[in-house]
Amino acid sequence: MEGRIELLAPAGDFEKLKTALHFGADAVYFGGKEFSLRAYAGNFTEEEAERAVLYAHARGKKAYAAVNIFARGEDLPALGRHFAFLQEIGADAAIVSDAGALAIAKKEAPRLALHLSTQANTTNAAAARFWQEQGVRRIVPARELSLAELSAIHRACPSLELEAFVHGAMCISYSGRCLLSSYLAGRDANRGQCAQPCRLRYFVRAREEGSELPLEEDARGSYIFNSKDLNMLPYLSALAEAGVCSFKIEGRMKSAYYLATVVNAYRRALDGTFTEGEAQAELDKTAHRDFTAAYAVGDNAETVSYSDAQRGGTHEYIADVLEGGEGSALVQMRGRFRAGDVLEILSPTASHGRTFVAAMCAEDGTPVQDAKLVMQKLRLRCPYPLQAGDILRRARI
Repeated sequence: MEGRIELLAPAGDFEKLKTALHFGADAVYFGGKEFSLRAYAGNFTEEEAERAVLYAHARGKKAYAAVNIFARGEDLPALGRHFAFLQEIGADAAIVSDAGALAIAKKEAPRLALHLSTQANTTNAAAARFWQEQGVRRIVPARELSLAELSAIHRACPSLELEAFVHGAMCISYSGRCLLSSYLAGRDANRGQCAQPCRLRYFVRAREEGSELPLEEDARGSYIFNSKDLNMLPYLSALAEAGVCSFKIEGRMKSAYYLATVVNAYRRALDGTFTEGEAQAELDKTAHRDFTAAYAVGDNAETVSYSDAQRGGTHEYIADVLEGGEGSALVQMRGRFRAGDVLEILSPTASHGRTFVAAMCAEDGTPVQDAKLVMQKLRLRCPYPLQAGDILRRARI
């Protein structure tokens, strides 16, 4: 589609929403305290949701509300009220997966735009056209589709917006519709309560002896359900050519540092201020599993991460910038560091990537050699301009 590609970022709570917008997201998606598929994220009260929409709109950005559980009968009355509330506060869209929820939204909030979640498993143009006829403005197709299949849907339904995941955790189950969590932990993933059993290491129990035998797919271990993380950096142009108008980052339960790093990398890649290699190096600075492009070019048997649940990034989160300025800044410690450490700036500005040697004092002016007090506020000297919302990090030794 013509125009600027939307960079859509997760907002697990209000502070992460601010982080996503600070680092260049064009839109955010968030969940309320109910009806969202991330029940264990911070999520938003009604008051916070209203503030979130106002905050985004004041900056020329959009805010979408995830209402994407598979509803049961007992949910329906409250669902109707929730959709009406989202329309009242001016949410830019509600993301739904359940056909009944969609019908209720159309009745109770007729002016509220509707986006169809990837959970709905839209895999072909006929299904896409059906949902468009039901009033859906945008669909998030099944993550299992290739670029060619996305392009076919766009050709058949050119006025239907396509949103595609470009980065983040992948579920081992088809488009995330998992029963494993319900079976093993009594927590329904399709109602936002996933216990992530796919990330665990598994063993085969020999019944006769009563002993445990390691289950090894190969020499690297036995994380047989653990999917690699999605990384579509090499395919951004191809996605745009296939008709995708919104690039979506997964991670409502990830840290603010993760969110800042990933949004920054994709923003700069889309704007052309980072090469693909530079953007990839940025992504490597935060924790992630092995990367995969999933099924972008067709079938792919190499999507399982056998080695471990996650690897640490090349850099660690050191401090949040609370107040910027020239020559110094007020920061809040998030990881222990010492005077003389080399710190790197994570910022949407030209200061990004600059490094400097730490020298700091407490708020009362007392020199500090070792920033070891949790969440301590410090005045830090820095030769580069910093602003509130920037982050400081340090390369791992």
